[in-house]
Amino acid sequence: MRFAWLRENSSQQAPLENNASRLIFIAYNLLWWVPVVLTIAGVIDYRAGFIAFSLITLIRSAANLYRNNALDPLQAEVFPLRSP
Repeated sequence: MRFAWLRENSSQQAPLENNASRLIFIAYNLLWWVPVVLTIAGVIDYRAGFIAFSLITLIRSAANLYRNNALDPLQAEVFPLRSP
């Protein structure tokens, strides 16, 4: 919400995303669901699925903390490791 408000009230334009960062963004968000789907499908057991999901969630939490606290709003909009 903070970034949306700043974008609306800012006179600066955000730099455009390139295709590579867009693909990283999509892969980053799809990767979060891989352990869940593999566990439900029975490919991996529940312990491995829980460990994989926990590790991915920790990585996502660190990326979100970095994005929200270290980047300015224009950089944060094109940061590829973000939630939609």
